Amino acid sequence: MIPFEKCPVCGGEIVEKDVEKVLYGAVCTMTVEVQAEVCLDCGERLYSSDVVRRFEQIRANLEQGQPIEVS
Repeated sequence: MIPFEKCPVCGGEIVEKDVEKVLYGAVCTMTVEVQAEVCLDCGERLYSSDVVRRFEQIRANLEQGQPIEVS
């Protein structure tokens, strides 16, 4: 279910898509594939709160040089 009917940035149509997100740590980089709501007009990506928390955890682990579990 898409919480926004229209893009909050431009008012365009929103669809759910699998997207790649690049996350940066101190000297490490990781690419993860997640589901996001993407505007078909401007490309704005909207992530769920669970996905944002996952990004934060991955970034924290990258900063500390800790191993990352991929699920």
